[in-house]
Amino acid sequence: MSKKLVLGFDDSESAKAALDFATTLAKAQGAEIVVAHVLEWSPYSFLTQEELAERHQRRKEELARAEEALLKPVLKQLTDAGITATTVLRYGHIADTLVDIIKENSAEQIVIGRTGHSALSSRLFGSVAGSLAQAAPVPVTIVP
Repeated sequence: MSKKLVLGFDDSESAKAALDFATTLAKAQGAEIVVAHVLEWSPYSFLTQEELAERHQRRKEELARAEEALLKPVLKQLTDAGITATTVLRYGHIADTLVDIIKENSAEQIVIGRTGHSALSSRLFGSVAGSLAQAAPVPVTIVP
């Protein structure tokens, strides 16, 4: 069984840097990469049945767009580089969902990009990177 890395990917510049880092790491270690994209989703709402149905339809459309525009190109890039890779696309709280993906895939490390939030806003509001550093059951590599 080969080592697995989870790459949190959102197509930002820092996520692309994290992709480059994970690619180099996977090649050096003979690891597989699980590319994970999580769309924020609030489970709390006070909507009518029609609004819920419309929201559910928009959710399905967002997932299809993210799969096509975001994950498929990354998967092709990784497989062209000779790396075994899979993708996971979910809705939910980003850090909690990434932790679930790590556990489900028995991953040994997660690589994410750092967003451009200021230190002050990160201290006040938290961040995905900060939440993962506290909650992830594996080492977290944050790529600037």
